[in-house]
Amino acid sequence: MLQIRQAMCARLLTPLANYTTMQRNTHTERKVEVRGGIALNYVQSGSGDKTVLLMPGALGSAWTDFKPQIENLPQMLPNHTIIAWDPPGYGNSRPPARQFGLDFFQRDAQRAVDLMQALGRYKFSILGWSDGGITGLIVAGRFAECVEKLVIWGAGAYLNADEVKALQAIRDVQNWSPRMREPMEKVYGIDEFAKLWADWVDAAVAIYNDAKGDFCCTEVNQVKAPTFILHGKKDPMIAAEHIPYLIEHIQGCKYYEFPNGKHNIHLRYADEFNKLVAEFLLPKS
Repeated sequence: MLQIRQAMCARLLTPLANYTTMQRNTHTERKVEVRGGIALNYVQSGSGDKTVLLMPGALGSAWTDFKPQIENLPQMLPNHTIIAWDPPGYGNSRPPARQFGLDFFQRDAQRAVDLMQALGRYKFSILGWSDGGITGLIVAGRFAECVEKLVIWGAGAYLNADEVKALQAIRDVQNWSPRMREPMEKVYGIDEFAKLWADWVDAAVAIYNDAKGDFCCTEVNQVKAPTFILHGKKDPMIAAEHIPYLIEHIQGCKYYEFPNGKHNIHLRYADEFNKLVAEFLLPKS
């Protein structure tokens, strides 16, 4: 269980030993109102005609999850604009409070498309980590006309029994060490973080009990965009079975493995990760 607790906070605790800061790109951060009157926070860097949407993990936001990408990808992808969002109820996309339910991934997918349409960016590529990878798969499956390319890591199309047990064991953050709680408590506050994480676990367990653990199996089969799956071989957050499942069901996908990587390969191996992603997204000559 310690490995899983560490992985949950890896976004803020990881020493970026292999992350070389390039010339910092200017960025803007603001909120935009989308359909339904919801205000979504996003960070924008770069100024290219093409667009990449960065989709964070559970409880994550643009800056907690994607600092090395926001700062460095614009130099590596000069023809792209980088958009990193805070999903509804996370980070600075509050209020309103986060709403869960059996379809929360699908609702996030719709809101992501709403955001891009509000920004006038009707076709875009996706970088999705963990929960953001699930949401990215749903966007690519349901809104295929919108997605140019898809990059995912730390994500699975479903939840299995062992993963449910592991999540239930870490539902109560009071059982975590103070060091493990502190990064997210700084973002949300002590009480809100405890409730938000418990609500997330309850929602995931409900999907397992009431929807057979199916996050996005239907959408995976509908993905048409060129897809790049990256994976940390030692990732404690997802079962090994998810990788062959995704490779089998996404036709023609590309795969790359970090032999010693865990859940946060884009932070721990930021330079290598960014280079791989940039090569995949750049137009082929």
